[in-house]
Amino acid sequence: MLGFVNLFKPAGPSSTQFGARLRKIYRDPAGKLAVGHLGTLDPQAAGVLPIALGKATRLLPLIVDRRKGYVCTLELGSATATGDATGETIARRDVPADIDERLAAAIPAFTGAVSQVPPMYSAVMSEGKRLYDLARAGKTVERAARTVTVYALHVLGRDENVVRLRIACSEGTYVRTLCEDLAAACGTVGHMGALLREASGPFVLSESRTLDEVARDPGGSLVPPERVIPIPTVVLDGRGATDFRAGRMVPLAQMPADKHVFVRDSARMLVGVGETVGALLAPRKVFL
Repeated sequence: MLGFVNLFKPAGPSSTQFGARLRKIYRDPAGKLAVGHLGTLDPQAAGVLPIALGKATRLLPLIVDRRKGYVCTLELGSATATGDATGETIARRDVPADIDERLAAAIPAFTGAVSQVPPMYSAVMSEGKRLYDLARAGKTVERAARTVTVYALHVLGRDENVVRLRIACSEGTYVRTLCEDLAAACGTVGHMGALLREASGPFVLSESRTLDEVARDPGGSLVPPERVIPIPTVVLDGRGATDFRAGRMVPLAQMPADKHVFVRDSARMLVGVGETVGALLAPRKVFL
């Protein structure tokens, strides 16, 4: 098994549950099929959930494009313990009458390089423990700020105290924190309501499939690595493919333009990923 699945996850189930369901669809009752995520989604979030299956999990580090795209709602006037709609309300504050003008004035400060403090309800580690475990135990610890990149932030509309936002951002951006900080910059409090991920790296919402669709066509739902990772492909003859599989360097008559290449044998079977070293191709990931 080697490929990616561009899943659509509805709000409710966890990302881990979807990985377990894929193992059943791809006939792995023992649960040994490797499953890897290109960024998980919280249970209450919906949208694109890319999953690598089998040997494709070894290709995840080669995916350079880690940008994310989201649409969310910002609920103004109330703050929650978790920063989203799942937490209890911990503060309320009036929403300024000129909120539209305040949003327009605040948004430029939230594009480009943005400093964020990870929320307590997050998977960040602190002295060997997840922050969300500490938060559930009623503890709060100091968290170092980190810099993320917000490529674009647009207001799509507003209905009373509910603002619809579209966000393009780097990996590691906390949309909940962005919502809270934006509300504070507008002179009130707020939390993230609904969240839909429209894109995760090369995977987009319009091409995603539901679990039912994947179950009806498992083979057709597998996205080949070449569609995800834009590096060239080199085809080796019988001897070259044998040497490559054995971990030996292989001479190349013509050097590819990129440092890394997919390697296929004469039957066009994917045998691994190679790295150019001078006039030689060195095995970096071999699929036996």
